[in-house]
Amino acid sequence: MIDIIESFLSSAIRIAAPLMLATMGEIFAQRSGVINLGIEGIMLMSALGALASASAINNTWLGLIVGIIMGVMFCLLFAYLSISLRCNQIISGLGIYFMGMGLSTFLYMLYTRGMSNLPTAPDIGKPGIPILGDIPIIGPALFQQNVIVYIMYILIPIFFVVLTQTTIGLKITAVGENPRAADSLGINVYKIRYSCVIFSGILIGLAGAYLSTVDVHQFSAGMTAGRGFMVIAIVAFGGWTIHKAFIGTILFGAAYALQLRFQAIGVPIPSQFLLLIPYVLTIIVLVLVSRKIGPASLGVPYEKG
Repeated sequence: MIDIIESFLSSAIRIAAPLMLATMGEIFAQRSGVINLGIEGIMLMSALGALASASAINNTWLGLIVGIIMGVMFCLLFAYLSISLRCNQIISGLGIYFMGMGLSTFLYMLYTRGMSNLPTAPDIGKPGIPILGDIPIIGPALFQQNVIVYIMYILIPIFFVVLTQTTIGLKITAVGENPRAADSLGINVYKIRYSCVIFSGILIGLAGAYLSTVDVHQFSAGMTAGRGFMVIAIVAFGGWTIHKAFIGTILFGAAYALQLRFQAIGVPIPSQFLLLIPYVLTIIVLVLVSRKIGPASLGVPYEKG
């Protein structure tokens, strides 16, 4: 029984990791007043770029770097459309989403044409943390994970402090709440928003790269399976805060792990129904947070003067 619980918790953390990485990036973007609905497409392009690179050079770490670069490039495109050109952020984000979905599928078909074996990424291993990893039940789940999960642990408190206790965090919040007032105080609204969106690209790119190289070790069309839109729900669920969003990602990770566990033990429920569990949870979360109020200028383009 203990082994089952440890396995379930470990799976929940592993699955939650890319969600939390992308969520932290999106929190920075939304706190500055920019909402990106293209996360799903960006994650797919990052996943493909990372997997192709890792497979070609047999180095997952370099693959992760390529995935991050892909995330930054697509977020830079989105920033140009939504901030510089002041296009509707919802439409721009959906455009990025559809482009990423279609382009990743098309490029993967070209990449694997004629291959007898599909490309895979080498395993980066799971270096356990001494002593902590030996704690019953929670030890294996929390401290016998891959390095990216440990990086996530470190980033959560750092980003929480940055957003709540530093001048940078105050400027980001000011731009998201009232960009005109922030501008009058000498804060460069465009610079803050560009920086936050590009920074989010680093984390979104890492999240997509994690899926294909660290978690699954392969790429498949649409492998993100709605995670990009779950990120949007988690940001709202967490009230645009890092620590509360982490709770949300664990809930979503647990939902994924639960449906996998049910399938593994042969629960007499159709697999298609079990696959609905994470998405039903997304709908429930959206209903519960529908009245939460985000940054006042979220989604509103800013024009100086």
